[in-house]
Amino acid sequence: MGENTTPEEHPPSKRAAGAAALVPLLGLVTVLAGVLIAYLNRDFTGWFAYAPLSNTPFVANGAAFMTQGTQIGLAFMVAGLLLLAFWAGYRLGRSGNPGQR
Repeated sequence: MGENTTPEEHPPSKRAAGAAALVPLLGLVTVLAGVLIAYLNRDFTGWFAYAPLSNTPFVANGAAFMTQGTQIGLAFMVAGLLLLAFWAGYRLGRSGNPGQR
C-alpha cells in the first residue's frame, strides 16, 4: 500500500544540463551560419538570351537561379532548423503530463 509506483525524479546533473543547452545552441549557430553563407553568395552571375534566328540550341552550363554558395547556405539553414525542431519536440515530449501516459 505505501509503495510509490512513479519513479523518483532526480535533478539533472550538470553534464546533462550542459548537453541540453548545447543542442539548441548548435542548431542556432548552424542556422545563422547558413544565413550568412546564403547572404554572402547571393550574386547571380548567369544570364539568358533570346536568339530566334539561331539554328543552334542555347546551352547555359552551370546556370541556375541560385548560386551554389546560396544553395549550401540554405542547406545549412534547413539542417539547423531540423535540429531545433527535433530538440523542441524532444523537450516537449519529456515534459508531458505523466498522468496521461
